[in-house]
Amino acid sequence: MQREEEATGNGNSGVECGNGRQGNRKERILVVDDSPVDRKVVERLLKKSDCFLEVITVESGKKALEYLGINEVALPNAIKNHNIDIILTDYCMPAMNGYDLLKIVKEQSFQKPIPVVIMSSENEPQRISRCQAIGAEDFIIKPLQTKDAQRLRNCVRRTASASKAGSKRKMPMDMAAGSGGGAERRQWLAGVVLA
Repeated sequence: MQREEEATGNGNSGVECGNGRQGNRKERILVVDDSPVDRKVVERLLKKSDCFLEVITVESGKKALEYLGINEVALPNAIKNHNIDIILTDYCMPAMNGYDLLKIVKEQSFQKPIPVVIMSSENEPQRISRCQAIGAEDFIIKPLQTKDAQRLRNCVRRTASASKAGSKRKMPMDMAAGSGGGAERRQWLAGVVLA
């Protein structure tokens, strides 16, 4: 398995971190992409733009599941502990695409939820809606830009806040039941996703 982990030193790659942030804990992002070039570009961009991100890269959805310590089949009563704060995955990959990875991660019972952000070079509204409907935190169009690092950080913060408040950010039962149809569900989801 190819993992490219940042050393535990300051690792700021010349970026001034300032004193505005609390603590020195780096948020860990698992980047999943089958393209070695794209993985390296995303890793460098994230490290350059935010010295409080530790980037771990893997080349497939299967490798991501191995890293997280889960199988492709969700175990209903298993509660997993992990050290990843967010997953950024490409949508188009062989064997297991980003949608399938998202679905498996969301079926797991983690002690703290892991936000999953999908990235793709194709801006297809149907694909975006499909991913957001099953719990994608955001959908980013490639190529990633410096501002996308802040979007990822915001996803981590929202999930951490919801987790502290006791919420797992699951869809309310009345929405899941489908009593009002798709429009009502889309309206609820619109408030979850970044614009």
